[in-house]
Amino acid sequence: MNAIARETAATSPFDLQAGDAWHAWRAARLERGMPAPDALCVPLTDAARPTAGELAALRERIRCHNLVFYRCGPSARELDRRGFADLCGALGFDRPDPHECADEDGISALQVCGAGRRAGYVPYTDRPLSWHCDGYYNPPERRIRAMLLHCVADAREGGENLFLDPELLYIRLRDENPDWIEALSDSRALTIPANVEHGVTLRAAATGPVFSVDPVSGQLHMRYTARTRSIEWRDEPVTRAAAQRIREILTEEGPGVLRHRLAPGEGVICNNVLHARTGFTDDPGATGHRRLLYRARFPQRVPGT
Repeated sequence: MNAIARETAATSPFDLQAGDAWHAWRAARLERGMPAPDALCVPLTDAARPTAGELAALRERIRCHNLVFYRCGPSARELDRRGFADLCGALGFDRPDPHECADEDGISALQVCGAGRRAGYVPYTDRPLSWHCDGYYNPPERRIRAMLLHCVADAREGGENLFLDPELLYIRLRDENPDWIEALSDSRALTIPANVEHGVTLRAAATGPVFSVDPVSGQLHMRYTARTRSIEWRDEPVTRAAAQRIREILTEEGPGVLRHRLAPGEGVICNNVLHARTGFTDDPGATGHRRLLYRARFPQRVPGT
């Protein structure tokens, strides 16, 4: 039995046997579309202490599109690491999900690292970062359902982010071939092999579906990476065809894909949507041209969305 059939009732729009529920959900989601980044942006007077109205505006956009951008006001103080943690708390989150490259507070400082453990992972380099949902290598009990990124400093050139709400990808795949959804919802669909360094297992292998349903909210959840190394798709024709179709759609950057280069003082809050990053060029000798983003990840969706 696949993950969606196991976790949903027949009235769920994500059950392939659903009729009216699916068509109603699909129509409502397509009507909302995906606005341009500027239309999805909420200005924050003090991002560390957003007002009730600002929080409501953030949550409303996330409820509709699964992500929102924010921009610190020109008179706001710079959002430091503590302020970023305060923003997470104001949204209703507890401590971020622990990660082997995160610091003690659970927050990751995404910047180029030339040495150490982080240097071996693409987010800590200036290379392009392929499409993925965060935490795709986590076991089912540690699924990542929400993420925040805050730009402290941008690169001299490049470093553009791309975003796509998985709901829009799901609709396109289901419209084209429901069998793809069935295969991608199978608990054996995608395996990330164990992470072993010098004979020590840092992370066990993780096998699970691409599409599932959050048992708390009943909303769609996606687990995915476009990487081609250290990844094992289920060796089955429909699964392989579905994985290839996802790669094609993401490469096309068609309807619903947003491109936005986060400027200092800007950030994104999302229910772990698909995202990618272009390569960039730092200039360590020039103040303000060494790219730095803070990232926090959480096992629950953004509270209130």
